[in-house]
Amino acid sequence: MTVHAPPPAPETIEQSAVGQRLLVDLVLKLIHVEGLNTASALSARSRLPIALISELLDELRQLALLEPLGTHGRDFAAELLYALTSKGQDWAMAALERSQYIGPAPVSLEAFRAQVEKQRLAGEPVGPEQLMRSFRQLVLPEDLLTRLGPAVNSGKSMLLYGASGNGKTAIAEALREAFQDVIAVPYCIAVDGQIINYFDAHVHQALPDRSTDGSGLRTGAIRDRRWVACRRPVSVVGGELTLEMLDLVFDPATRFYEAPSHLKATGGVFLIDDFGRQRASPESILNRWIVPLERGVDYLSLRTGKKFPVPFDGLVIFSTNLKPTDVADPGMLRRLHYKIEVTEPSRDDYARIWSLVCAERGIELPEGMLDFLEEQLYMRHSVTRAGYHPRYLVDQVSAICEYEGQPLRLDRDRLSLAWRNLFTG
Repeated sequence: MTVHAPPPAPETIEQSAVGQRLLVDLVLKLIHVEGLNTASALSARSRLPIALISELLDELRQLALLEPLGTHGRDFAAELLYALTSKGQDWAMAALERSQYIGPAPVSLEAFRAQVEKQRLAGEPVGPEQLMRSFRQLVLPEDLLTRLGPAVNSGKSMLLYGASGNGKTAIAEALREAFQDVIAVPYCIAVDGQIINYFDAHVHQALPDRSTDGSGLRTGAIRDRRWVACRRPVSVVGGELTLEMLDLVFDPATRFYEAPSHLKATGGVFLIDDFGRQRASPESILNRWIVPLERGVDYLSLRTGKKFPVPFDGLVIFSTNLKPTDVADPGMLRRLHYKIEVTEPSRDDYARIWSLVCAERGIELPEGMLDFLEEQLYMRHSVTRAGYHPRYLVDQVSAICEYEGQPLRLDRDRLSLAWRNLFTG
């Protein structure tokens, strides 16, 4: 495992690389809205070093935006207390009109690009043992793992296809466990004086703070706290995906931007589930991504019309239960580097799934029950096995037993009744 440490903390306003005006606005808003009135409190909330905050406070005093109100604490722990002047209050209100963002200070776009390059997904090789460990809760054919391994290591796009209910989404989400590196993720990014919110607790799994160098060894260097140590992200979108969601989202109420899902997944896994069932056509989605998929760079735009490049680094997985030829033409499919079919489980794998599900629920699988399922239900009704069936049937039987006031137990009558809820018609 490699810990990709963030850059050193900036010591001056200039080194922060986001512009004095933006930092002045942020500090005044923190004082006005959250009532923070000491350098240490402002430092903790903005994630900027005390020395830089002190420099900003001196600037604000010279501009007559702040005034000292005395000290707080005793001896060496004593700190100056600050309050906004009337001029400072007017500035803070104007800053809120420009943007209501209040929180950690942003990093520059250049710093984001440099950090992404340092912690690229392709720089973390995944071997067979890691892959098997990440899929330990899934029952998959051995040849499927053999095909998945090179695709994961390549960092190229992948199409998972096959009948629904056989683990395509679970495979994509389990890949998070295959990657062990710790990467640095910014809270937000500044572009042309605008703030783009980036960190998302639904996508980024934050880890405890640590002071480390690139090898994971502890060091005395002060790291930039505008970055969060995280596992490689996994971002999932489904049928709700639209082309507009692949661009920056501007909130007219708060007047700052939200990064699109695929940008938040930088350095990790981006899964498009139910591909082909979005309101936007598969061709339009793939056309939107031809350049990012092939060149590793995407282009986003601000409302002002300013267009700028962002890194496109990650494992992009398209998952569909449609035929690949129904999703895109051969020329478009060629641009997806790996096409991997996820088939229904074999009889042996199906039995393993049943064993795992029953072990989880603490129940017995009666002898001969799998033969009953195979001969009296699957073959009789010309139905193909699916990986989700065991858990679904056990859940149905559990509901039946609960209704009857009986402990959970599998038998043929209850399974037959549960079976009827698998299908319509």
